[in-house]
Amino acid sequence: MPLLLGCFAVIFPRVVLFLVWLFGNGWLERAVTNALVLILGFLLMPLTTLAYAYAFHSWSVDGSISIIGWVIVLIAALVDLGSVRGGHRSYSRRQIRD
Repeated sequence: MPLLLGCFAVIFPRVVLFLVWLFGNGWLERAVTNALVLILGFLLMPLTTLAYAYAFHSWSVDGSISIIGWVIVLIAALVDLGSVRGGHRSYSRRQIRD
């Protein structure tokens, strides 16, 4: 089940982030203690927020995330930024044609 959820997270990160928040028994709240950061993560970088929560729970020792966990968060951030850049590029192309 977690593998399927991870695959859906790449395609629909906001939906998965909402479902994890709804059914996760405080899994996100333990990783991200500030509600404002959680809301901004949902709006701006949802895959990075999910990756940080995963790294916090799976790749941390005594509350400190390991190097592998930070690499996972970095890759998720690059994917989030790439999706924003791709959306802007598509928007720009449509404006030029009109």
